[in-house]
Amino acid sequence: MAPIGGPTGGGQAGFGSGGSFTGPAEALEVIGNHAYAYAGATGASVTEATSLSFTTGNYYFVGVLTVNGACNVDDLATGTTSGFTLKMNGAIISIMKTDTLSEDMPSTVKNAVIIAPYTEVEVLTQSEGNAADRLTSVLLTGRIYRE
Repeated sequence: MAPIGGPTGGGQAGFGSGGSFTGPAEALEVIGNHAYAYAGATGASVTEATSLSFTTGNYYFVGVLTVNGACNVDDLATGTTSGFTLKMNGAIISIMKTDTLSEDMPSTVKNAVIIAPYTEVEVLTQSEGNAADRLTSVLLTGRIYRE
């Protein structure tokens, strides 16, 4: 797990520990008092995969975890059920379920989170079927506070 820690972690890029967006990653990026993690789109898989994995630094985080179920933008009539597990220091904190096939189920789920300093965070993704063309995504956005 990559430790991220504001002024003491990562490179300095003029405004906090983050610079320009360099693409999806498992890590939490800190820019000033804001933080984000964009896992990027990954193909649906029955094997549990790590979408996010990082350790917070000398701050606490207040934000929203958003998970998007498996979707094929070229064939919107297809879909699958996906599950997302949020763990902190190895303990399961939340399990979120999406369904992109049935119209009476949410395809996007949001979960408010507060994460303490120096906490190991992991978000795992799993779907009911393997489909490289049905993509899931995980986003964590919010603000950090230093004491």
